[in-house]
Amino acid sequence: MSTLPVLQIRTTPTLLSIDADPGQFSIRQPKAEVQLNTRPAKLTVESHPMRLSVDQSKAFSAYTGGNMIDMNARIYSGIQQIFLQNMAERVQQGNELAAIHKPGNTIANIIGSDWQARLFPETRTPASSGNVETRVYTQAPDINFTPAVSEMNVIVNRPEIEYNRGKLDIYVKQYASIQYTPPAIDIGF
Repeated sequence: MSTLPVLQIRTTPTLLSIDADPGQFSIRQPKAEVQLNTRPAKLTVESHPMRLSVDQSKAFSAYTGGNMIDMNARIYSGIQQIFLQNMAERVQQGNELAAIHKPGNTIANIIGSDWQARLFPETRTPASSGNVETRVYTQAPDINFTPAVSEMNVIVNRPEIEYNRGKLDIYVKQYASIQYTPPAIDIGF
């Protein structure tokens, strides 16, 4: 029995080699710039001076008689009063002289008591602690307040992004091959 010859086929696969490094990101963001402006609060107080009013006219009237018009008016009304009192006393004396028949109503008794001088009318007003009037006028101060104002300005810097690509090398490390080995043929006759 004879055997059939066998053909040998040998293959080698293709080998690929991949060498890769990843890419790198670089991110940098500068700090934000902050500008702060503040206007301070302002308080102004304007005070008004006090005003003092002193009215001493009644006191001067009590010391010196005051102005001429008022003093003349007091003298006139005082003389009028003294005149009326004197007239009443003269009427009284006349009535007593008319009744001379009564005991004790003698001319010496009636007229003799009238030897004292009459006082001139008072030219001054009565003295009193209330003759000087004082008044103090005050005014509330003007107060103005301006509140503080703060202004903030923020400048944001954008991030700076850089990307460095990695490498990617693909190459064939081994090529595919097919090898045929024919059978040995024995030709023997």
